[in-house]
Amino acid sequence: QIAVRACFLGFAFGCGLLLSAGRSAWRHFGWYMCSLSLFHYSEYLVTAINNPRSLSLDSFLLNHSFEYNLAALSSWVEFTLEKLLFPELKQITWLSTVGLLMVIFGDCLRKAAMLTAGSNFNHIVQNEKSDTHTLVTSGVYGWFRHPSYVGWFYWSIGTQVLLCNPICVVGYALASWRFFRERIEEEEITLIHFFGEEYLEYKRKVPSGLPFIRGVKVEL
Repeated sequence: QIAVRACFLGFAFGCGLLLSAGRSAWRHFGWYMCSLSLFHYSEYLVTAINNPRSLSLDSFLLNHSFEYNLAALSSWVEFTLEKLLFPELKQITWLSTVGLLMVIFGDCLRKAAMLTAGSNFNHIVQNEKSDTHTLVTSGVYGWFRHPSYVGWFYWSIGTQVLLCNPICVVGYALASWRFFRERIEEEEITLIHFFGEEYLEYKRKVPSGLPFIRGVKVEL
């Protein structure tokens, strides 16, 4: 099953390259296909390098959630319909380039966070502290408390800017913001339980990295 998923992502990446190299109206969709397949493949690859004990079929994040798959399908439908009805909207190369840069920045930031965290990183919020679990505050964690979420947030919005999907740009921004607000609050409760005052001090010094998200409120 792992090999099947890896081959599927490699095939999708190859198709994206072919579309990107051409001069057709689907060129920017080719950029998107390359970005999407590379993101999911690298999620598995970096997990295999960093934390092989947590590695599973789910590490590809292809079956992240029903909502995630629905969001992806919605973006494909919007792109196709708008391409048929308003073809000039899908030919704004400078806007797609901005989206591509957002995608590259977001994915690189997320992978840097995963590599910096090492075995501390897990796709699933941990409820029990392991013997090797340490609080990482160096590297990109010195910029943001949740750099992997910041990266994913801007990556997801960037995919829709790349596709020139105005409806999904707004939808992705709102849905991602709400998801990460809830996820950060849940995770920070666990981190405070794990590290106590050490994490509270880190929380006071370093921002979450996401707009208007301050994390869990602590009563003093």
